[in-house]
Amino acid sequence: MRRGIPGIFGRRGRNGTYGIRGVTAAALAAGLALTATACGGGGSDGEAAAGGELSGTVTFWDTSNDAEKATYRKLAEGFQKEHPKVQVKYVSVPFGNANAKFKNAAGGGSGAPDVMRTEVAWVADFANLGYLAPLDGTPALDKTEDYLPQALGSTKFNGKTYAAPQVIDTLGLFYNKKLLKDAGVTVPKTFPELTAAAKQIKEKTGATALYLRGDDPYWFLPYLYGQGGNMVDARDKIVLIDDDAGVKAFKTIKDLVDSKAAVTDATDGQENQLKALKDGSVAMAVDGPWDIEGARAGKVFKGPGNKDNLGVAPVPGGSAQGSPQGGWNLSVYAGSKNLQASYAFVKYMSSAQVQQQTTEQLSLLPTRKSVYDVPAVKNNEMVKFFKPAVDSAVQRPWIAEGNSLFEPIKVQMNKVLTGSATPEQAAKATGDAYRKLLKDYK
Repeated sequence: MRRGIPGIFGRRGRNGTYGIRGVTAAALAAGLALTATACGGGGSDGEAAAGGELSGTVTFWDTSNDAEKATYRKLAEGFQKEHPKVQVKYVSVPFGNANAKFKNAAGGGSGAPDVMRTEVAWVADFANLGYLAPLDGTPALDKTEDYLPQALGSTKFNGKTYAAPQVIDTLGLFYNKKLLKDAGVTVPKTFPELTAAAKQIKEKTGATALYLRGDDPYWFLPYLYGQGGNMVDARDKIVLIDDDAGVKAFKTIKDLVDSKAAVTDATDGQENQLKALKDGSVAMAVDGPWDIEGARAGKVFKGPGNKDNLGVAPVPGGSAQGSPQGGWNLSVYAGSKNLQASYAFVKYMSSAQVQQQTTEQLSLLPTRKSVYDVPAVKNNEMVKFFKPAVDSAVQRPWIAEGNSLFEPIKVQMNKVLTGSATPEQAAKATGDAYRKLLKDYK
C-alpha cells in the first residue's frame, strides 16, 4: 500500500477494479464489538466527570488484510484493558472499499469512525476535505522525535499534522529460492537480467519467472522509478510521467509480458499473485511486507525443508532501482464525539510497545526509530531487508490529488498490456490527464 496505494479504486481497486490487498473480494466489512455493550462512535467526549478518566466509545476502522487483522484486533483489546471505561468498537473494513466508505460517511455526517487506519496517500486527501482532526498539541502525537522522518512526512498537510505513523513499507522482490536454484539462475538485479533468466526458469522448472501486477498502478511505480522517472515534481509543479522514463516504464511492462517472462491479470492481481507465488507457479513477485505471512502460508514455503525458501531482494531496475514509500497512519475523524479517547487510542496504537508487537507477530516495519534497536526487531530477517529498502524508497507526492494520479496510470497500463496503445501513447495520455487534474502544473 497498502500499502501502499491509494484506495480510490475498487482493490482499490492499494483501489473500482483492482484486487483487494490481502482481502478476498467477497470480504465484507465486519463489525466486531470488543465488549458486549460497545455501540456506535458517540458517547461522552472521552472524559468522565469524576477524575477525568477516559470513557465512552471509540470506533476503530482497521484496513489491514486477512493475515493481519486478528493481530490488530488483539492490540485494540489491549487499549481497552488499560482504559476499562472506554469501549472499543473494532470494525474490519476491506482496503478496496475503505477510502470511498470513509468519504461517504464523513461527507454525509453519519457513520464515520472515530479512528481509522489510513493509507499514507489518503491523509492529504482527507485533510484537504476537512475530514480529519489536526493532531498537533494533542495526546495523539507522542515522542514525535522518535518517528522516522519519512514516515512523519506523510502525516503533514498545509503545515499541520493529521495522523500518527503506524507502519512503513515499500516493495521488494519476493522469490522462491528453490526454483531459482533448480533453474541455475541468480536473483535478477535488472529487467534485462530477469528476461534472460525467464527462459531457463521455464525450461528447468516449468514456472513462469514473474507475476506482474498489471491491475494496480501502485505496482507500476518501481518500473517508473527504475528508469529514473517520477509522476510529478510537486515542488516545482511539473508533470514528469510523460518524459522518456515514463515511456520506458510502459515499454518494460509490455516487454516482460510479451516475452512471457511475466504473467499478469487485468483484475484480482492481489489474490492471483499471492496464489501463484504460494503454489510455485511463478518464481518471483513484487510485493511488500504486508504479504510476508500470507506468502509463508503457501505449500512451497512451509513444512519440512521449506521454512527458509522465501527470499526477498530489491526490485529489479533499469537505469536505477527504486520502490515507492508506502505505509499506514492513524487518523482521527474531525467529527468524532469522543476526541480525547480517540487521541489516547492513537497514542497507544502508534506506541513503541505496540509497534514492537506488530513487528514480532507480522514482520511489518515500525515507524519509530527506537523499535529498531529491540533485538527481536533488529534480528527479524524481513526487517533486515526492508529497513534499508525503506530508507532508500522514493517518497510519493503528499498532495491532496495524490490518489487521483493513479487512475490514469491504470487505464494506460491496461491499454499497453492489451496492445491498444503504444508506450509512447500511454505516457502522453497519462501526462495529459495529469495536467487536467493539476491545473497549475506544467
